[in-house]
Order: sequence, then C-alpha cells, then structure tokens
Amino acid sequence: MSSIVTVTFSPSIDKSFTVPEMVPDKKLRSTAPHLDPGGGGINVARAIRILGGEATAVFPSGGYTGKQFNQLLADEGVPSVIIESNNETRENIVVVDQSKNLQYRFGMPGTALQEKEWKEILRVIDEMPDIEYLVCSGSLPPGVPEDIYAQLAVMAKRKGARCIVDTPGRALQLAIDAGLYLIKPNIGELSAFAGKDYLSVDDAKAIAKGIVTNGHCEVVVVSMGAEGAMLVTKEASEFFTSPHVDRKSTVGAGDSMVAGIVYSLSLNKSIQEAVRYGVACGTAATMNPGTELCKKEDVEALYARR
Repeated sequence: MSSIVTVTFSPSIDKSFTVPEMVPDKKLRSTAPHLDPGGGGINVARAIRILGGEATAVFPSGGYTGKQFNQLLADEGVPSVIIESNNETRENIVVVDQSKNLQYRFGMPGTALQEKEWKEILRVIDEMPDIEYLVCSGSLPPGVPEDIYAQLAVMAKRKGARCIVDTPGRALQLAIDAGLYLIKPNIGELSAFAGKDYLSVDDAKAIAKGIVTNGHCEVVVVSMGAEGAMLVTKEASEFFTSPHVDRKSTVGAGDSMVAGIVYSLSLNKSIQEAVRYGVACGTAATMNPGTELCKKEDVEALYARR
C-alpha cells in the first residue's frame, strides 16, 4: 500500500450532543457529549483507518485541549506526528434539536500558530521519506501564510508525491497555481473560486475543465452534496450519483469522500473507481449522527449498489 500523509493546520475537538428542543433563555438538558478528533486532514486519516488503510497525520497541538485531542486520536490508532504549539487546540460544537431534527454547527475560530510552529510542520514533512500521497485539507488558522499549501505542493512535486488539496478560498487558488494532482471543492467553494454566487452543473463542469486544461491540476472532483460528485480530467467528465439514504449529519462527509478516493488510489484503483468509492464513503458518513465519520460496512453496502 502506498504511503499516505495528511497535514492539518487547524485541528479541533468536535463535540456533538442532542437537546429535546432549542429554546432561547432556557437551561437545556443535553445528552452526554460525544467527542471526536477533527479537522480536514485529521478526518481523512481517521476515515482511511476505518476503511482498512493507514495514513500518518501531521498537525499542531497545544494546551489542555491538545492533550485531550492527542489521546482521542491515539485511541483510534491513527499514526501521528505532533507539533507542539503554544496555543490551545480549538473545539467545535454540533447540537441536534430532536424536536425538529435540525442540526446546529458552531465552528470556533482557528487557533493561531507561530511562524516557528508552521515552519516545523513543513520541515517534518520535507524530511519524511517515500510519501506517495500528501493530503492537505482544512482551513488555515491565523498566523499561517495563505501560500502554505502551495509550498507543500512544490515540496510534494520535488519528492515525487501526488498532492491533494481540499481547502477554500485564496489558499486553494495559490495551491492550484503551484501545481497539484487533485482538488476536491464542493459546489459552493467552486462558485466562490469562480467569483459567482451560483453554478449550474454545466457551469461547474466548464470551470473544472478550465482548471485541468491549464495544466496546473490533473484531476478535479466536485462534491455536490446529496447529488453525488463530478469527476473532471483532461480526457473526460463523469458524474457519479449518490445513493439515497436517510441523512442524519453532513459533518465529515467531504473528508470521508477524500479518504475513500485516496485509499482507493493507494490500492492502484482507477480514478473512476476511486471517485465512485469516495462517493460511497461520503454518503455513508451522512448516515451517522453528530461528528461520526463513515462506517466501513455502510460504505461497502453503498458501493455495491452501483
């Protein structure tokens, strides 16, 4: 199996719980919180572990919450390279209103990193041998330069690794300019990338095709929520529909999709098979409440529906 490394600059402890009903100015009795180690690349590494593979997660961690985060990830058996940071690791909260079956997601601000901390992450990755897939996923916290994923893309190219980026905004544009193997924007992120409020499927295909044909990115996978995903390469464009399921949460669905794609590629599957499997992983994640990722048995059942 190929060597997979994920990098996350803004990890978080994701807490999820339910309340009977969301009512203002009233003490609400909740269920006991469920805690998961979260953040883009962290979730990708966790999901790859769930699927039967292995990925090494590189991330900063600090303070009391950082120690708790590290233990949560260790409990799942995910190999880690931890960069000690001065500031506390952040926390995010997901609350489900049982009366209306509505989900409320509270994303806390990213914890600032010092220059020496994010540079240490670059140094660690640069010294890792035999990386075949480098997955750069998640938002960037204060203190981290917008071109950090572009720097990692250049590093990956020098090391002969395929670089995969899943992030929004300017950081994505700079990474594309540096040259990537694959990006996985959702339809909203692709709309923002194109400077538009809305994209039709045809518009999305044209923009993705433009990214590929400029020679800076080999593969674009556009996740389209319950509709599935679109694969665009120089050779072809293909749409993969998502199986219909009872959706409980969308938290971690995109990360599960990336995990499924990278895991499949590491097993020498074609890009078409990898995206089909990724869609099954993303869909499987939506079947679970709160911050849970996909379950392997659900993934295999959904993948078999094709």
